[in-house]
Amino acid sequence: LIRKKRDGERLEDAEIQSFVRGVTEGTAQQGQIGAMLMAIRLRGMDAGETLALTQAMASSGRTLAWPPAWHGLVVDKHSTGGVGDKVSLALAPALAACGCKVPMISGRGLGHTGGTLDKLEAIPGFRVSQSPEEMRHILARVGCCIVGQSAELVPADRVLYGLRDVTATVDSLPLITASILSKKAAERLSALVLDVKFGGAALYPTQESARELAQSLVEVGAHLGIRTAALLTRMEQPLGRAVGNALEVLEALECLGGGGPPDLRHLVTALGGVLLWQCGMAAGAEQGRERLARALDDGSALRTFEAMLGAQGVPPDIAQGLCAGTPAQRRQLLGEAKVCEELPAPQEGWVQQVRALPLARVLHRLGAGRARAGDPVNPRVGAELLVGTGQHLRAGQPWLRVHHEGSLGAEGRRELQDALCLGPEPPRDPPPLVAETILPSGP
Repeated sequence: LIRKKRDGERLEDAEIQSFVRGVTEGTAQQGQIGAMLMAIRLRGMDAGETLALTQAMASSGRTLAWPPAWHGLVVDKHSTGGVGDKVSLALAPALAACGCKVPMISGRGLGHTGGTLDKLEAIPGFRVSQSPEEMRHILARVGCCIVGQSAELVPADRVLYGLRDVTATVDSLPLITASILSKKAAERLSALVLDVKFGGAALYPTQESARELAQSLVEVGAHLGIRTAALLTRMEQPLGRAVGNALEVLEALECLGGGGPPDLRHLVTALGGVLLWQCGMAAGAEQGRERLARALDDGSALRTFEAMLGAQGVPPDIAQGLCAGTPAQRRQLLGEAKVCEELPAPQEGWVQQVRALPLARVLHRLGAGRARAGDPVNPRVGAELLVGTGQHLRAGQPWLRVHHEGSLGAEGRRELQDALCLGPEPPRDPPPLVAETILPSGP
């Protein structure tokens, strides 16, 4: 099979199934799996092969089962990862408040991008590990849960995901498609929305390369019987104003209470609006967006988030303090870093942009992220943007607040200052955050 794919031939469905079986059962050697991953990376897979790989991976373990009454209501969202992306924390409870069931299986941060599970684990007591039975119980009571991938779900993906990193095959289109959608197929979803990011701090640098992945995901998702749509969104600057696990929880709470940064609210309502439309709870994406915005504004999304925290192990006093407390009380509950330091603008000028990548890299080194799976993260490390694009800054005016444990040296400060792009004139209006929406072809 390796030779066949190496030579550019097409693999049959049964051959792909036997490869995945070998991965799951441990009969395929690590060297063989690595060789097959590289052959797929170099030779690619057509849509039929990608679908067969996704289906074989999805059925490599347990699949979730839901009551018939939930038919058409089980939805989820997946993001390809960005800086300051705390959308899931606000979106899952807002969708549940609108009547959806959201069994969100999320990941941890790796490299410069943050992980939803790490953000939630900044909350004392939050348990990301839940069995399929516990998930079903939480969904019946609350409407949403955000959990880690259990060993029983898609075990083939756990093996392949770990090896893709060390074999330089992370960026393979069929492998990314199968990894994302096998987990979603195992969730037995009715509808899925994908946030495919592009730009300087994203997996894909250009809109064209992001569109290629989005189209692959949407078409394979449709063949799996999941109503799938993708939004291509820009990731040059951090999303919102906060980067770092505990700080992003605080900002998500602002969004859940009807406030928070406009770009974060815009993305939460855009993604949620498409999902409500896809599962028939809104006449169109715009009507869905308005309905989701109401859930944020009327307090129902925040109440659902509090109920989810309680259902996933957070003590009631902490859950209530986070959802009903003042900003100062919320910060106290999550804990603060030893040092809170403000950086001054090096000269006068208009803010053209704040680049996300150098910001994320410095915070990663300070302990906000991990270099390899299993590394611990410090939830209190992070940064808050004190300025926005188009703002005029005086020399010496603070533009960034960095939360760290005393380890930010001169080199780190210099790198952070490089993230601030100033110009002599106000910038042109920025392009829209959501660049494009990809829907399945055909009816």
